[in-house]
Amino acid sequence: MGSMSFGWRSFDVTAHLVPMGRYARALTRHAEDAEDLVHTALLRAYERRATFRRGENLRTWLFAILHNSFIDGWRRRNAENARIAAVGSLATPHAEPGQDHALHLREIFEAYLALPEPQRAAFHLVALEGLSYAEAAEILDVPAGTVMSRLSRAREMLRQMDAGEAPPARHPQLRVVGGSHDPQA
Repeated sequence: MGSMSFGWRSFDVTAHLVPMGRYARALTRHAEDAEDLVHTALLRAYERRATFRRGENLRTWLFAILHNSFIDGWRRRNAENARIAAVGSLATPHAEPGQDHALHLREIFEAYLALPEPQRAAFHLVALEGLSYAEAAEILDVPAGTVMSRLSRAREMLRQMDAGEAPPARHPQLRVVGGSHDPQA
């Protein structure tokens, strides 16, 4: 499926297959699921070829379709369970000296996978794929400022995890405003 003929338009998607595969792999964390996701996105792109506007960025359009295809599947499969899937066990704490670097890379990769999906997606698109904030925002269907804040939080979480600090709690303690002050109530 190297090129798609969109009636009077002809697009070569070949240059976008590898980046789409990388992004799909980052989203799904499984090679086979990533391949299926890319195929689904390309099929949707072909089916929706009439919605592509002349002058629009083909890569951004394809990535948006890929991302939306993932979100659709994510919602169908109970997203939280898919995101928490185990990556594998770490090496024993008494690793040989030559394994220190590999163990550190593994820990960084696991920290990346532990990021909340919105932060992981923003981090992947900007830091790994080299997209601009505006392109990532278009793909994720959020404002560019949201992409920047998600990216900032992702980088901070990765720094904390790399430094051996526990990441901040996902849900800070909330206090009750109004109502009864009696903790037994």
